[in-house]
Amino acid sequence: MRKGITVIIIMVLSATAFAGPAESNSPGEKKLSVTFDLTYMSRYMSKGFSPYGPRGAFFETTSVDFWDTGLGVSVGHQSALGGGYVVKQRFNYGVYYGNSFFKDKVYETKFRVDWIYKEYYKISNGRSDAQNMIFEFSWPNILPIKNLSPYYIADYEYPAGRNYDNCTISGFVHRFGLAYNWTIPQLPKPLKLTAETAYNDGFNNKPSHYVDHDWAYSTFGIATVLPVTKNLSFVPALYQQITMDKSVNDKHDITYCKISMKYKF
Repeated sequence: MRKGITVIIIMVLSATAFAGPAESNSPGEKKLSVTFDLTYMSRYMSKGFSPYGPRGAFFETTSVDFWDTGLGVSVGHQSALGGGYVVKQRFNYGVYYGNSFFKDKVYETKFRVDWIYKEYYKISNGRSDAQNMIFEFSWPNILPIKNLSPYYIADYEYPAGRNYDNCTISGFVHRFGLAYNWTIPQLPKPLKLTAETAYNDGFNNKPSHYVDHDWAYSTFGIATVLPVTKNLSFVPALYQQITMDKSVNDKHDITYCKISMKYKF
């Protein structure tokens, strides 16, 4: 299964990258786009956990969006900065789709669905691989305050096969948040302020470590996009996690940054 996924995604990415973007004959013509993303995290945080302990992480991702349809595929690699977590390096193969319902209505609903296959390629038997489904919804017009929108994310991760070494990890993490786009004249793009609280519904249980079904953490963030050239953008972000359940993380306050360079053509 892993080999089939790898071959399909690599073929799609290679074909589209070598073909290059389609020539647009009119401003409204849709075209295929490719994005290369290099991201650094000062401490790798995922669903409230610190999978690489106190270490940071580096991500390299290529994604292809198909003609502004909302459908896309991606392939990425991630690794820890420093030793001790070699077996946790992995490839991430993804398919995603995003769109919206009830456009221009007060109750307009934007959504995105992601499926991700996580291949821990340093573990030879492949019995630690996982799959991840992410369902994201936001309501940009439902509140009377302009640019303030609530969102909800249901994040479900589970083993990639039966009787795997990670057979007990299955579970949801439910994330409830608010996002506000703050326009500042001195900045080319708005500051995005986020505040969310997450409920861990049993995700990442291990035989040696039980995870509570409880409110797990809250995260507050600030980010923006700084265009460098027409195709290149610098994306800095800063986050503060307040842990509410020690079974998820034994550190109460965690501050970390995320810095990305994105090239899109």
